[in-house]
Amino acid sequence: MLLHLQTWEEVETYLNRSKGIIIPIGSTEQHGPNGLIGTDAICPEVIGRRVGEVADALVGPTISVGMAQHHLGFAGSVTLRPTTLIAVIRDYVVSLARHGFERFYFLNGHGGNIATTNAAFSEIYAETSMMRSGGNAPAIRCRLKNWWENPGVKRISSELFGDREGSHATPSEVSVTQFAYPEAIKRKSMGPIGPKQRDFADADDYRRLFPDGRIGSDPTLASPEHGARLVEAAVCDVAEDYRRFLAQA
Repeated sequence: MLLHLQTWEEVETYLNRSKGIIIPIGSTEQHGPNGLIGTDAICPEVIGRRVGEVADALVGPTISVGMAQHHLGFAGSVTLRPTTLIAVIRDYVVSLARHGFERFYFLNGHGGNIATTNAAFSEIYAETSMMRSGGNAPAIRCRLKNWWENPGVKRISSELFGDREGSHATPSEVSVTQFAYPEAIKRKSMGPIGPKQRDFADADDYRRLFPDGRIGSDPTLASPEHGARLVEAAVCDVAEDYRRFLAQA
């Protein structure tokens, strides 16, 4: 169930049976020569919608622009400052908490969001602690889950791509976008795989170290068929994790 396709009365009815919501969060940034700029938002959105169907969960609008300053050396990349993303997450959660939501499950598609999202959770918890005078109010809980870190996804990625998976513009994430949007598949020849990882600071530093945008990956291995397998595995693992999250006291 997608929040933006419900009426307010339907949301009130949903809250009678569940206080949880899944919130896809990603980024709008370059993904190498054949990866879509929206990859990091597309992946959690596609997986999150299917988890919503499996787990009877409401799915909120995707936060599609994240913390991606290091990708600004490539055309089309968009970023929020960490402080801005913290404010966006805080306002998103507080708005829904007003209506009775208590469990906020952020399904993440971008590694650069992790530190900032966890900082946002700390701000939310601090705010509710300072505002609350007694111990009877329902507790807000937030969880961040990276879709690519589930056991099923890791197993399939290892089987299909081995050490050519890399860590950015990976064949796994490109495969998921090809499954979701086969009409947007890009075919592009690429040079040798570059360095697996290097420390970088700002956007110019990143572009110098990884001139075509990839980090140790071979996204020419991507296919819609691989994407279908990865989505299925991710949905299974994420749905189970979401149910455990709701069950926490």
